[in-house]
Amino acid sequence: MKVCFAVQKDEGINSTVYNHFGSAPIFIMVDTELDKATPVDNKDKDHVHGACNPVMAIGGRNIDAVVVGGIGAGAIRGLNAQGITVYKSVAQSVKENLDLLKKGQLPELTMQHACGGHQGGCGHGH
Repeated sequence: MKVCFAVQKDEGINSTVYNHFGSAPIFIMVDTELDKATPVDNKDKDHVHGACNPVMAIGGRNIDAVVVGGIGAGAIRGLNAQGITVYKSVAQSVKENLDLLKKGQLPELTMQHACGGHQGGCGHGH
């Protein structure tokens, strides 16, 4: 499985998961079969709020899942349209969340969990 984690800075699998997909400075791509973590710069970091292009953000990479603290409806819709499942981070590091994902213990984020804006209401800071 190929999993994308939105992170603050590249510290490999010890990176701290970031609180919002669209504005994450960098992503850590983990290939669970190869046990390999690769950093990818957010190619869409400076998008207009609500206009995140999640496929462009991850550089068009082929992935199976995204793990993040928070994410907007447009990004969830865009990722789901590509067959990518979005999961809520419940631990601090990539490694901890990856272990929980493998055990089926990360909650899936759907349109009902999407951030509606950054004046509050989505449960994470920006």
